[in-house]
Amino acid sequence: MAPISTRDLAGEHGDNNSCNRLDHKQMSKSVTTPAVIARPSKDHDLVLKTFRLLIADLCQQFKGGHPGGAIGMAAIGVALWKYVMVYSPTESTFFNRDRFVLSNGHTCLFQYAFLHLTGYPSMTLEQLKSYHSKRSDALCPGHPEIEHEGIEVTTGPLGQGVANSVGLAIASKHLAATYNQPSHQVVSNHIWCMVGDACLQEGVALEAISLAGHLRLDNLTIIYDNNQVTCDGTVDLTNTEDVNAKMRACGWDVYTVEDGCFDIEGIVTVLNQARSAATKPTFVNVHTVIGLGSAVAGNAKAHGVAFGESDVANMKREAGFNPDEYFVISDAVYDFFSDRISNGRRVVDEWHNLLESYEHQYPDLANEFAKRREGQLPADWESLIPEDFPNKATATRASSGLVFNPIAQKVKSFMVGTADLTPSVNMTWEGKDDFQFPGLKTDCGINGSYKGRYVHYGVREHAMAAVSNGMAAYSPGTIVPVTSTFFMFYLYAAPAVRMGALQRLQVIHAATHDSIGMGEDGPTHQPLELAALYRAMPNLLYIRPGDSEETAGAWTAAVKAKHTPSIISTSRHAVPQITGKTNRKAVERGAYVIEESLSEGGKADLTLIGVGAELSLAVDAAAILRQDHSLRVRVVSFPCQRLFDKQSRDYRRSTLRRHQGIPAIAIEPYVALGWERYADAMVCMSTDRFGHSLPGPQAYEYFGFDLNTVVQKILEYMERRHRGLVLAGDFEELL
Repeated sequence: MAPISTRDLAGEHGDNNSCNRLDHKQMSKSVTTPAVIARPSKDHDLVLKTFRLLIADLCQQFKGGHPGGAIGMAAIGVALWKYVMVYSPTESTFFNRDRFVLSNGHTCLFQYAFLHLTGYPSMTLEQLKSYHSKRSDALCPGHPEIEHEGIEVTTGPLGQGVANSVGLAIASKHLAATYNQPSHQVVSNHIWCMVGDACLQEGVALEAISLAGHLRLDNLTIIYDNNQVTCDGTVDLTNTEDVNAKMRACGWDVYTVEDGCFDIEGIVTVLNQARSAATKPTFVNVHTVIGLGSAVAGNAKAHGVAFGESDVANMKREAGFNPDEYFVISDAVYDFFSDRISNGRRVVDEWHNLLESYEHQYPDLANEFAKRREGQLPADWESLIPEDFPNKATATRASSGLVFNPIAQKVKSFMVGTADLTPSVNMTWEGKDDFQFPGLKTDCGINGSYKGRYVHYGVREHAMAAVSNGMAAYSPGTIVPVTSTFFMFYLYAAPAVRMGALQRLQVIHAATHDSIGMGEDGPTHQPLELAALYRAMPNLLYIRPGDSEETAGAWTAAVKAKHTPSIISTSRHAVPQITGKTNRKAVERGAYVIEESLSEGGKADLTLIGVGAELSLAVDAAAILRQDHSLRVRVVSFPCQRLFDKQSRDYRRSTLRRHQGIPAIAIEPYVALGWERYADAMVCMSTDRFGHSLPGPQAYEYFGFDLNTVVQKILEYMERRHRGLVLAGDFEELL
């Protein structure tokens, strides 16, 4: 089959603008281009020229930015925003809209300019001209950001948008399977993801592409701006694979459009084919020229710098524009897109009429669907958490299952998944249904449907977190994704966890095996430094509970954090239940006193800070210090620094009492970084080495976290303080 190429424009536009540079001989579908498309090609020609010169002016204005990709992608944008996508500029959050994700986010002017041309109210021409300006109120940051009208997810780190799009597609598929009824397709939107050459080299994108092909997400289309250029040079500098063959091998249908610079009709035809796809996602390989029409067209120099005044002026002359006029958008161009507002309102009205009929015919289902869209959980969801737990020592990863699985079983808002660690993370519930392509029949007999709420991500930690961000962004609150893997492997997922925090998306990450107590797997699996990263990360709750009761508090805090992702960090090994002292409600304050020991004058000798799996160690050490050494020792449980920092100064002071001169010593087998804000010393791990492969109890002993050694380290520190050998304000690591 020949690649689609609906017309040869070399004669009309000149050989320098020809996009037919590569001979791709295979494709998965053949299509026929319609003879007529809405407007004659002369309008397309004017729109394309106007758009490209506008991008050149916007970058040249402040002598910076990324003009090349946006210019090359112009025809793709016209096809999407004029002819193919379902959206409403005046109701940008309309629930059943198509979602567009610009994974190659550096080409943001591509999206901003089309938002302006199609009538999004906030994207005025003056706002469009704020790109790379000093304006603090600019709506045109250097990469798209979710809080701005018309932007579905924040993109920037390449490949993240691809994985986000897979999450958006999963959300749409799941909601459609759950709520659609005959003649009432209340969820029917399509996901469009724009990528460049670089996105397809990123591991997170490739993980997500593989998953999407396996799940057969036919509501997802990736459009590849194939200009064969990255920052360093041409793509063949680093990549010579057959992209189309790889996509087909991953389970995608593939189209190629050879003349992606001008062939709007051909692009529209292919995209409409993609929308009607059945059982496979679609990959559209569109050949373009980066920086088309400029002196550096087809060159890496077109990627990330303004073209220069003389070059922009020459581009205008070649296009028949006045080189001394800037940001020119004629009435004819505005008129070309003027029907997008009325068309959008019509689409919204049609959906609301459908929804009204749906509510009449399926009132119970419609009521549930409405509450989901509003992000409402059942009012009694907290009552699903057990009031009491077994008194026996229990791994907090097991406690996590005891707490959350009853919620996940009853509350449909939660979609839970794991990176191939179902037996270890305790995140399944009785009667769970897996999210799978309905026709899949696995050799292991684990099958499912799109109604399922348990996602098998495979060994794809980075994609798992990034896909979950897309699920959370689909319609915030409608789906609350929960991921799970070993804590150490959230280092693989860290870039996506950060993107979720940056976007204020509620995703809950269940991290197990969180200490040296996980044992024989050794230093590769023992996360000594990772907590410091996540405690420092803005807008993230890193919560490390000490027993089952605190685990209940951790999940409660995470579920209530509507605009914040959370990591609930739990142990592989069993820890004692500190019954009667730990308090789930107090966990929401970040830290709290579980044992007080004050003199009549309100003084104590020492505060021990216990954290997570080592909370019981602090309690036991305090008991020995009181009994054998006559010290008045307080014990504070400290599961979450971020929640503690949100408390009043009076509460924080009354909890730690350092302002009274009472020293505080934290106990945790991590590096000490960050604890100097709350403690005077810490029994911690050395920054000179990682963990060690030993059974859990022996690993604790090897690193000096057995009870007798901890007590001895504390006594030695207190003796140094008594002798005046500890300077005020010094922080000591008790190794």
